[in-house]
Amino acid sequence: MKINWFPGHMHKALKDIENQLKKVDIIIYVLDARIPLSSLNPSLTKIAENKPILFLINKIDLADEKRVKELLGNFVGEGKDYLLFNSTSFKNDLVLNKIKNLAKGKIEKYKQKGIKATIRVMVVGVPNSGKSSLVNNLCKKAKTVTGNRAGVTKCGQWLNVGDGIEIYDTPGTLYPNIENQDIAKKLAFVGSVRDEVLEFISLAEELFAIIKEKYPALLEKRYPNCESIEDIAKLRKYVTNGGEIDLERASYSFVDDFRKTRIGKITLD
Repeated sequence: MKINWFPGHMHKALKDIENQLKKVDIIIYVLDARIPLSSLNPSLTKIAENKPILFLINKIDLADEKRVKELLGNFVGEGKDYLLFNSTSFKNDLVLNKIKNLAKGKIEKYKQKGIKATIRVMVVGVPNSGKSSLVNNLCKKAKTVTGNRAGVTKCGQWLNVGDGIEIYDTPGTLYPNIENQDIAKKLAFVGSVRDEVLEFISLAEELFAIIKEKYPALLEKRYPNCESIEDIAKLRKYVTNGGEIDLERASYSFVDDFRKTRIGKITLD
């Protein structure tokens, strides 16, 4: 199974991000804590390389926090900061203070002139990483469309957060011709690729193999004595109308269990 999903609006989004970048002081890079490294889009990383970056490692409530903390060295350095984070439930001040700290040079420069600086922030990330939920909470009302699936936000928009901070919300973007299929599959596992374009039985089988290797105890607790998706179908008595084992239903059920932490809190990177 080769995964390569790059609809036209993503190409337009990357061009728009490049065009807007000259107005931007800070980049907020939203990552999925279940795949914090694999949700780094090289196209976005290249675009953002000369800007201060705040990495928001989102959905920490769904992830293996111990494993995520082992990866934090990838998100520190000059002009970089991070937060372990849940975009649906957080204190705005945590994010706003990080933004102000990264922009303190500009803030101080304008303060000396007796002017309050306007800090412009761009929010980027792969699809379904939680960008729009973050923006809505920062704005304290629903100003962007959200959904637990890839490709909901289609175009960028500037929004006023208050306290001298403006935010540009961008569509979730992948990158064309993903060569590393291990990364592509991880993006698919967490819902950053549209389910409709995937071979779901193959996807579920590969996810099962990874979780069996990394978190065997969690797998055994949820699915006793199961060594395959077929075994899960038998355990749950999933059969088609013709009486055959329903692998497709078992596959969707298994991936859904992973996404909703019914198996446990898991990080795949």
